[in-house]
Amino acid sequence: MNFEFDERYLIYIITGYLGGSILFAEAFTKHFKGIDLRKEATDSNPGTFNAFVYGGMTCGILTLLADLLKGIVPVSICHNTLGCDSSFFALVLAAPVIGHAFSVFHRGSGGKAIAVSFGVLLGLVPIWTPALILAGFYLLFSLIIPLKSHAHRSILAFLCCAVTSLILVKQTPILLGIIMITMIVVYKHCIPIIKEKKSLGNEVPHEGTNSVL
Repeated sequence: MNFEFDERYLIYIITGYLGGSILFAEAFTKHFKGIDLRKEATDSNPGTFNAFVYGGMTCGILTLLADLLKGIVPVSICHNTLGCDSSFFALVLAAPVIGHAFSVFHRGSGGKAIAVSFGVLLGLVPIWTPALILAGFYLLFSLIIPLKSHAHRSILAFLCCAVTSLILVKQTPILLGIIMITMIVVYKHCIPIIKEKKSLGNEVPHEGTNSVL
């Protein structure tokens, strides 16, 4: 890994962030269904899953493809033109995910960044290892050791992916990018859980519900 600055990496970082900031789930559901996805969805998440649920198959497929592509395109082009040896390549990987999670077009709010994260890792092809690791852990916690909570499944899958990548991924900039992506995704999934627990903790118990023991 080298630390030499090349302004071309900055171009991919900025374009990756701006592209990531476009929340296609919100745009497509508003265009095709005339609904505000943030208000309709129970978790207010403008992501691919909610695009399928509230927008239907067309919105869901378009959102999935668009979210994957906004991760694939900048990473793949940068990887094929500049390589992945520079430390700045880690920021190229993280930029689309940061944009989706903290959109500049939506005052810093955004989605949970699952699909775009897969897109970023697919942009590394022919380096398949990171994408296969993440997909493998999602399958593990969906089919073999099923977790009912999508949030818990995503948190565990990304954490396991990061830990496994420490062993299997040899390119340091890619490893750093995976760690940054994991931190963002875990943070975005933990915030709703924390808020829910706080709201439950602040609920005033009704009279007569206290135990007499």
